[in-house]
Amino acid sequence: MKRQEERNTVRKSGILGRDSLSERDRTEFSSVIAEKIAASDEFKRAGTILIYKGVKGEVHLEKLERIAEAEGKKTAFPLCISKSEMIALVPCGTDCWKKGACGIMEPIREASAEISPEEIDLVICPCTAFDDSCNRMGMGGGYYDRYLPWCTNADIAAAAFEGQKVTQVPVESHDRPMDKVFTEKQVYCRRRD
Repeated sequence: MKRQEERNTVRKSGILGRDSLSERDRTEFSSVIAEKIAASDEFKRAGTILIYKGVKGEVHLEKLERIAEAEGKKTAFPLCISKSEMIALVPCGTDCWKKGACGIMEPIREASAEISPEEIDLVICPCTAFDDSCNRMGMGGGYYDRYLPWCTNADIAAAAFEGQKVTQVPVESHDRPMDKVFTEKQVYCRRRD
């Protein structure tokens, strides 16, 4: 129970950090983060990228979507298909979207092409909190934790605002550290021992 309380406290701290930004700062910082991701070696060598549609206080990655499209990269988005499973879909047009149960814009499955996790070269994860060791905390649903092990050919990164950084994310055995975390101020890289 104590461990769960600790995780909830860290999650709330990260959410508060991102929600405390003004709309103007969030827009500006999201643009800077997108540019940093686009300048990374991981993005440059990726042919297929899994990114997300930002909601509420999350980093918004529309600029990264536009850059990927201009560079001819395939851009996929997650779709939760059950309480424990998500898949990656490439929308086949601009009218292939609907608002999902949590208010997140999701690709319409019937109007999109499903790709396997092994096809993905770079995953950009949403984030509520992160630490110096590139441990990431999501919203608690575990969708990415269950999906990422299948992305055997992908670099795994998170997009976050600097205000979401915490001293230490309390990790569980199933948590997968990020290779990198991109913020408006810097790029954190996981130390490999």
